[in-house]
Amino acid sequence: MEIQRSDTGVVFIDPQNDVLSETGTSWAAVGASVTENGTVENMERIFRAAKQEGYEVFISPHYFYPTDNGWLFNGPLEAEELRTRTFARSGPLDLTGFADSGADWLDRFKPYIDDGVTIVAAPHKVFGPQTNDLVLQMRKRGIGKVILGGMLANLCVESHLREFLEQGFQVAVVKDATAGPRHPDWGDGYQAAIINYRFLAHWVPSTKEVIDRMVR
Repeated sequence: MEIQRSDTGVVFIDPQNDVLSETGTSWAAVGASVTENGTVENMERIFRAAKQEGYEVFISPHYFYPTDNGWLFNGPLEAEELRTRTFARSGPLDLTGFADSGADWLDRFKPYIDDGVTIVAAPHKVFGPQTNDLVLQMRKRGIGKVILGGMLANLCVESHLREFLEQGFQVAVVKDATAGPRHPDWGDGYQAAIINYRFLAHWVPSTKEVIDRMVR
């Protein structure tokens, strides 16, 4: 997969406190994987390289609003997220309590995301981008190739990967710029995701490998 700034974009899924901070609601499940992979540090390295080299950067966030509590059915993780108020916001037009909340960006990512250039898509409501405007934002900018990372590896990241492939994008999933949950009954989400990435993605590089191709 050839990487060039003219048609390649960096997409990060859910670079938010609830899945990347030790104070987040999901840390008990994801913390070991995040730490072992150096996920936060590697995401920041890619953010920095993308900004320095002029690549478009896109964020696909996960937000729940109070009205989402009216859903009549949910999968196990959706139900748990709503119960623990993971990614919770006061409303689509209300930022009360948002700063430094679980739904906010990790502090070290804010200079890259809040620079007035990064494209923050509408929230995806379950796992994939079918419910937000991410694909539209990418198409409008002539993006046909994606460098993909973020959280969670086997859920939102894999769902974005699958939809991007169906939409005709070439996708590289950066294997150490993501992480997954470990659950005593459901298993190791990261390991499950890596198996699927190898079958599905056009390239599954490390952070070093992808940056080496971005910086030329």
